[in-house]
Parts: sequence; C-alpha cells; structure tokens
Amino acid sequence: MKNKPIVIGIAGGTCSGKSSIASILIDAFRYTKSINIIKQDDYYKDQSHLPMEERNKTNYDHPLAFDFDLMIEHIKALINGESIEKPTYDYTVHNRSNFTEIIHPSDVLIIEGLFALYNPELRELEDIKIFVDTPADVRFIRRLRRDVKERARTVDSITDQYLTTVKPMHDQFLEPTKQYADIIIPEGKSNTVAIDLLKTKINSIINEKML
Repeated sequence: MKNKPIVIGIAGGTCSGKSSIASILIDAFRYTKSINIIKQDDYYKDQSHLPMEERNKTNYDHPLAFDFDLMIEHIKALINGESIEKPTYDYTVHNRSNFTEIIHPSDVLIIEGLFALYNPELRELEDIKIFVDTPADVRFIRRLRRDVKERARTVDSITDQYLTTVKPMHDQFLEPTKQYADIIIPEGKSNTVAIDLLKTKINSIINEKML
C-alpha cells in the first residue's frame, strides 16, 4: 500500500523511557505530513461496571488488562486511511475517561506501551519494533519518583505494587517480548547513538515511500 504509514512499536518496562523516545521521534519527524502516537495505556479495558474497590484490585501490569481487540481495530483503520475515535484513560478513577480523541491518518504512527510487542497480530502491523531496555533499579526509582509526585501515592504502596505485580509481570510477560525487537535501545533516551541510528532508518523508509 503506497500511502501506508510507517508503524513503529515501542515497548519496554515501566519507566524505561518509552515515552521519552517517542517524543524524540515525534520532534524529529515533524517535517513529514504528519506523525501520530497511540499510547497503549489509553486502551486499558473499560471498568465502568466495577466499583472503585474492585478497580483497585485489577492487575494493570498483566496483558489481560488491555483491550487489544479495540487497539488493533483502530490501528488497522488508521493504516487504511480512516480516522478513529480513541479512548483516553483517567488514572485517578482507574477507568476510561468520558473524553475521546479524534486521530486522523498520518505518515508515521508510533505505538507506545508496555506490551507494544506482545500481541502477534499487533506485531504484524509494525514495520519497526523497538524494545527500550533500562535496568530494573533505574526503572523502579523513576517509577517511585513519578508516582509520589504525580499520583500522590505513598512509598509503601508503590513498593508493594512493584514487588507483587509490576516485577513479576515484567519477568513473565514483558521481558520475553525483547526477542521480537528489531532494535534494542539500552538506557533509553540517553543512548543517543541508538536513537540516531533509528532516526536514520526511519528517514530512509520515508524517502523510499516518496519515490
């Protein structure tokens, strides 16, 4: 398909630097007709039918917490040149918000999230697959600082969640997806060499599409 967008999947553990690398790529390729990002967090399953007490018990680091069917449906629509109405997520209520976002087709589409490389059908749609490989201790410290500052959580609650769900789910489901990556970026955005190589690769694909 001549006008098919370049689809880039960016996976990695919690606070590994996925969002930072996505932001760098968005800035680098603004010269294209357009570039969009789909954040997997917006595709957490709808939990409107559950009381808050039950939502708090959900394991948000398990693949089953995500609505892959809707996400894949939306990505296929964008690839086919159709606009979508993307859900948005509200962390304060552990559920989708009442607002949706209209996303139009673009030349470059970035899919960013924990399990961006987990689902076989999703991987099939991705032209470039990236795994951001940042050490566990660095990721935990970043998560601790983020959740205390931005989500008003206690150190104890963050630590308990990390040990009971985040780390076990990472080891069981997320770490194995590294094998599907075309590019592994150690240390996230601080690895400027890897990011520059990635930019070069994307640029070459864009140039090929323009011929």
